[in-house]
Amino acid sequence: MQAHSLTRTRRPGPTLARVARACRYPTWLLLLCLAWPVSGLAAALKDVEFASLPGNQVRIDLVLSEAVAAPRDFSTDSPARIVLDLPGVTSELPRKNVAIDVGPVQSLTALDAEGRTRIVVNLATPVPYRVQSQGDRISIAINESAVTSPLAVPAPVAPPSAAPSTAKGPELRGIDFQRGPAGEGRVLVKLPRPDTRATVAEQGGKVVVEVLDASLPARLRRRLDVVDFGTPVVAIESQPQGRDVAITIQPTKDYEYLAYQVNELFTIEFRTLTQEQQERKRRDQITFSGDRLTLNFQDIEVRAVLQLLADFTGLNLVASDSVKGNVTLRLKNVPWDQALDIILKSKGLTMRQKGNVIMIGPTEEVMAREEQELAATQKIEELVPLRTENIQINYAKATDIAKLLASQQMQVAKVSGSLQQGDAQAEEEETQARGLLSSRGSVTADERTNTLLVQDTADKLEQVRLLVARLDVPMRQVMIESRVVIASDNFARELGVRFGANRLQVNENKGNFNEIYGGRPGTLEGTDYWGTTVDGTVPLMVDLPAANPTSAINFLIGKIGSYLLQLELSAMQQEGRGEIISNPRVITSDKQKAEIEVGQQVPIVTPGTQNEPPTVKYQDATLKLTVTPHITPDNRILMALKVTKNEADEALKVDGNPYINKRAVETNVLVDNGETVVLGGVFERSRFTSKEQVPWLGNLPIVGNLFKNDARKETNNELLIFVTPRILQPELKSR
Repeated sequence: MQAHSLTRTRRPGPTLARVARACRYPTWLLLLCLAWPVSGLAAALKDVEFASLPGNQVRIDLVLSEAVAAPRDFSTDSPARIVLDLPGVTSELPRKNVAIDVGPVQSLTALDAEGRTRIVVNLATPVPYRVQSQGDRISIAINESAVTSPLAVPAPVAPPSAAPSTAKGPELRGIDFQRGPAGEGRVLVKLPRPDTRATVAEQGGKVVVEVLDASLPARLRRRLDVVDFGTPVVAIESQPQGRDVAITIQPTKDYEYLAYQVNELFTIEFRTLTQEQQERKRRDQITFSGDRLTLNFQDIEVRAVLQLLADFTGLNLVASDSVKGNVTLRLKNVPWDQALDIILKSKGLTMRQKGNVIMIGPTEEVMAREEQELAATQKIEELVPLRTENIQINYAKATDIAKLLASQQMQVAKVSGSLQQGDAQAEEEETQARGLLSSRGSVTADERTNTLLVQDTADKLEQVRLLVARLDVPMRQVMIESRVVIASDNFARELGVRFGANRLQVNENKGNFNEIYGGRPGTLEGTDYWGTTVDGTVPLMVDLPAANPTSAINFLIGKIGSYLLQLELSAMQQEGRGEIISNPRVITSDKQKAEIEVGQQVPIVTPGTQNEPPTVKYQDATLKLTVTPHITPDNRILMALKVTKNEADEALKVDGNPYINKRAVETNVLVDNGETVVLGGVFERSRFTSKEQVPWLGNLPIVGNLFKNDARKETNNELLIFVTPRILQPELKSR
């Protein structure tokens, strides 16, 4: 063990005897005697001794001129320090800073301030420590292993009987982990006895279980990785901590825990929070972010603790004269703002912070003072003179902003008339709820010039100007391009026959020869060979031709008596493909509804009666696009869309009025800027077959084809609607 000492020679001050001998002189010397400094009556820090002990332990002894009360101590993690306050002690060290550089200890600093000496031990890393007072010496044992072993005291300093007891507590029987049926994680600690005390606290996102007055056997000094169990618990680590045992449990991010004990079994149960529980926890949880410290005080004055916190944080603290009383604290590694909050709540105090100044006082006193300040502010507001200011609105509507500014029950006038016409009264008045203005303030909106006329105090006018600057901004614009595609595909095929007979006769005017009449569509009307038209028609035996034949073939199949049998075969085949594209576009501002419509109106005639004439109504056959865009903070576009396409079908009519084919889609969709999205599609397929025939004869095999007409038609229709929104960027300004 290496021991070091820092001392300086000091001439003793005058004793009481010497002062008494000096006072035997005349009375004029009495005052001088009373004013003579009696420095020998106060305790002094005379020397600092430090030694390196086995196990990277460090012992620091503060040598005093006499025995003093137990010091006040606390520690910090960032920076790592141990701080001791020695009230009524002055420092007589030759220098303030003492370099140590032993183990985790770097240096020691002694500072005199306001009737006390503060000892600051600078550490490389935060380590455990223990402070003991033994006569005129104060010993600081530093490092964890030093705490777990007896405090090594050199023989000259203290007798061996003054050393603390080396007895260890009973050993823990076991540390285990289990997964519950609902996925919860259970840490099981088997205590030595049912009366063994255990505490649980959260520290730095971990849960620390301290088993008091117990020891940890070597077989339990381990780290358990339990992440594979799929519970909120990740790892468990056990280690001795002085005369206690510390069990550190590392859980996942979002969890809740429950601790309970049954006989010797102490259980800590962890459960995963639901999304709703996580949001509620984050909403209700108070976050402390101050530097961490350790406080261990027994019946200390509240004002003294507040002074320590002020020195630690560097903030200016003002405590009311009503702050009194004592408090007992045992806080380990907690943020300083949390420690302050605990102290204030325990003594019924309230804190108000303005800048780097913290004011502390009883809650009733602070609230009464704030009420007085508020009443004074209101009184000043009632007496301060009013000012009038005209605020020009550039992009928004003055009437809309006036509604936000108005308060209580007041009249907001919208002046829209011309001054040349002498329109001094408001065209329209609306009652609105009061907002930013004071009880004496008023606002008027001029629609003609889009200007606000505001009358209020100077402070309120400044608030109005700031609000108008945030609201009166140009709105971003969006161009919505829609594409409506209607594709059609149809196929039709039809086969029919005409079957009839013509009579042969003798033309008496032209001699004895036969005349043959040729067949024509509909009837077999004839024209003689000489070009003379013969009146009259001959009915057909079968008249089932194609509706719109593309070709026809006539056959003369035979003669029966004076009649000729004639056959006409007609056929039709049609294919068609078509595509109709409608491309409406519209530009609108953010959150503003836009609508575009193009097309025609179809007249619908309702037949009249004897007493009423026919009426005509018009039905829209248009393409209509209605959209309301909303630009999200990440430059995406949320659209409320409605696309309607109505068209008249001239092929289908009722009482001469055409059908109206309607196609529409209405939806809400979130789209990236410039992205094309398909809102919807409808595919229709129709098949139509028909057969017309002569009864019975059309059913005959092979021959029956001469007595029937077959038709087949297929139609395919497809509707697709595409939408592409684009955010319009503002024009670049020339520099």
